[in-house]
Amino acid sequence: MDFQEFLEHVPKIIAAKLPAFDAHIKMAPLERIESLKNSNLDNKTPKLAAVMMLFYPKGNKTHLVLIVRNSYQGVHSAQIAFPGGKHELEDENFEITALRETHEEIGISPERIEIVKAFTQLYIPPSNFMVHPFLGICREEITFIPEPSEVAGIIELPLSVFLDETIIVQTKLSTSYAVNISIPAFEIEKHIVWGATAMILSELKVVLKTVLEQEV
Repeated sequence: MDFQEFLEHVPKIIAAKLPAFDAHIKMAPLERIESLKNSNLDNKTPKLAAVMMLFYPKGNKTHLVLIVRNSYQGVHSAQIAFPGGKHELEDENFEITALRETHEEIGISPERIEIVKAFTQLYIPPSNFMVHPFLGICREEITFIPEPSEVAGIIELPLSVFLDETIIVQTKLSTSYAVNISIPAFEIEKHIVWGATAMILSELKVVLKTVLEQEV
């Protein structure tokens, strides 16, 4: 989709109702669905984080950026993710967290990003994080500067590819909580995107499709 055309839809995206749980479960492993339905966090004290779903023009076409995380000793090693990270005490709010982490991880200055909508927060049991996603736009083409200690690669996902249903697949993976389980995922540039990132992407996709189909 042409980026200027995408910008014309932004007011409707802002006004759109969030499908929340109904969208999240579409891309949730079966083992996660019950925990999503009965997510009692009273005794969990989750850590807090924020991520940025950043749209921008590339060759006048709308793209969404994802990152490939470095390999490390942790449950999210080498996974596909949004730019983002842990909320720090000095961050005034979660928007600031998303902007700061995006700058640190892929080199985009906060002044270049306009946050237009907060999406539904999502609890991640394996790492005990509550993640706050934000939709942001950068109106200019981007030159990414990945932080090598955190980011192994950049994925520039065209909106047209993201909205294509054929990128949704069923695959089998071993996770931190189960072995060889069948999970729904997005297959993007031969990467399998699953778990929390896929669930957040699912809500984003439902909102975008709802808004865009209103124009048909």
